[in-house]
Amino acid sequence: MLLRLAMAFISLTLAAVGAAAQDTNRQVSQCQLMSEKLPSATFAAFKPSEDTVSRQLAALPENVTITFLGHSTFQIDTPGGISIATDFNGWLRTSKIPDIVTMNKAHSSHFTLTPDPSITNVLHGWNDAKPGEKIEHRLVVGDTYIRNVSTDIRSWGGDFEPNGNSIFIFEVAGLCIGHLGHLHHELTDGHYAEIGRLDVVMVPVDGGLTMGADSMSRTIKRLRSALILPMHRTGQPVRDFVAMFDQSFDVKVSDSPGVTVSMRTMPRKPLILVLQGM
Repeated sequence: MLLRLAMAFISLTLAAVGAAAQDTNRQVSQCQLMSEKLPSATFAAFKPSEDTVSRQLAALPENVTITFLGHSTFQIDTPGGISIATDFNGWLRTSKIPDIVTMNKAHSSHFTLTPDPSITNVLHGWNDAKPGEKIEHRLVVGDTYIRNVSTDIRSWGGDFEPNGNSIFIFEVAGLCIGHLGHLHHELTDGHYAEIGRLDVVMVPVDGGLTMGADSMSRTIKRLRSALILPMHRTGQPVRDFVAMFDQSFDVKVSDSPGVTVSMRTMPRKPLILVLQGM
């Protein structure tokens, strides 16, 4: 039974990605499947064991590499050869020209208005044409489905600008990978419903420029991601953030700026992984 369910899951996922590749206007998200109503939703997750199911999954192209480049910029390299740069500012250089860059406008370290013209997909986390209104990104590039969830952003004067930030979500190789951007407020039930499941989440841990450690830790606990990658500030803010979690979370400081992840190798206990450079 487990094997049949697993293979059905794989077939549906691959079919969804294939259909989306033919019709980029169609919204396809395997990360938004839910088994209960909010606010106590349990998002659908596939957790293979070391059995025949795992051996079947091992035959699929599954490895995604995430490399921390600095501040809030990560390079995500997919099994299909797609390269993504998050909160791209143009001066934190990736190892190659990205196929996709995402940006948020809190500070100049999170965006550039003059990206390399050879970058095919430049995704702003705000609405250039209609400031204050949501921007919606729903596109498939190679083996990756990219979408966003709009949140508000705080201006230098302290006021909130509606929909000025985006949480970008990358669905690839069965994984749901989210980048919280410059998140300035706790999320609503509606936001959590839009986000769905996040297996990997990149979270700003500056302790105040976005949200305090307590507020941000509540967001992470609610998301229930398997892998948490801090970003945005180093040193004491990271330690303050980590201190908000109990023994139900593991913490590891890596001697590498990158990590390779897959559905098969997701940690079974939530792991806060501090990559080299953080």
